[in-house]
Amino acid sequence: MNKLFQNADEAIFDLADGDTLMLGGFGLNGIPENCISAIVKKGVTDLTCISNNAGVDDFGLGLLLKTRQIKKMMSSYVGENAEFERQLLSGELEVDLIPQGTLATRIQMAGMGIPAFFTPAGYGTEIANGKEIREFDGKMYLMEHALHAKFAIVKAWKGDTLGNLVFRKTTRNFSTSMAKAGDITIAEVEQLVQPGELDPDQIHVPGVYVHRIFEGKNYEKRIEKKTVKL
Repeated sequence: MNKLFQNADEAIFDLADGDTLMLGGFGLNGIPENCISAIVKKGVTDLTCISNNAGVDDFGLGLLLKTRQIKKMMSSYVGENAEFERQLLSGELEVDLIPQGTLATRIQMAGMGIPAFFTPAGYGTEIANGKEIREFDGKMYLMEHALHAKFAIVKAWKGDTLGNLVFRKTTRNFSTSMAKAGDITIAEVEQLVQPGELDPDQIHVPGVYVHRIFEGKNYEKRIEKKTVKL
């Protein structure tokens, strides 16, 4: 199976209106910049995006919010983005706010083939509405379902043409779990190498989970806020 693509435009060739996407990253750390730009360019709409957060106004998923391509966001943190706030308060954007640990675990369970699990997080709040509640050892838990997506889109530091991925430090965040939870996983990498060049002990996502890979370009690697201490 040839997994190698030339660029982001080619890698998302079958992305369509109404699709559900998982996009790796935490804040602006480790986000798939090339693929996000390609999605903006492609112009698909009514997307459901699963991501820890929604970028900032002029970068990351904020670019897709600006062009009104996202119909629904499933996230754990939605600050730092004035356009997100405006669309939410005006009723233009559907939002499913999920506790961060629950979001991470729902994605992990999808990759592991486990359909659901019980967690105490959210019990007694609006998050529990409509969900099964059970008691274990005198404590109440609610049932959460595994979270799948048609496309999982991640960005890694290095990858080989077989799809094996290596992430650098905190850039692995949600990406390693998301890469295992998509029907089609697309990886953009800073450095693309040949099979055998990666140390097997350093691989974070085996190539069996990755369907498409390409070497990205011109990464900005922004951060939301720069703090300098004298």
